[in-house]
Amino acid sequence: MTMFMMALGDDSPPPTAALWAKYVGDEGPESYMMQGMALHMMYGVGAGAVFAVGVTALSLGVGAGALGTSLLWAVIYGLGLTVVGAVFWMRVVLAMEPEPKMVGLFALFHLVYGLVLGATVTYVPL
Repeated sequence: MTMFMMALGDDSPPPTAALWAKYVGDEGPESYMMQGMALHMMYGVGAGAVFAVGVTALSLGVGAGALGTSLLWAVIYGLGLTVVGAVFWMRVVLAMEPEPKMVGLFALFHLVYGLVLGATVTYVPL
């Protein structure tokens, strides 16, 4: 998803760059694009691991024949991450008001993340 964001985004710093600038750096978010993308990728890996462990433990959409169920849960999870990112992280932690276009792009990127995550959890043995 991070690579998808980089390819289709508007070249502005991601919110994670603002997070880095606010709590770690001493310059503006545009100075921390790579750190922000790396941080976002680590979040994505961690969130994917949590999803994989959760659906496996609950037997939700894992294994042959479960692609549809897995994709459904993963898309819901990905869109849930959008809400958490846009409402909690951006508004509460970073005191930013995301523009509707930005939220729409985040939703699209997280939808793709969910689709890839759901397919991966279905077909890659854990």
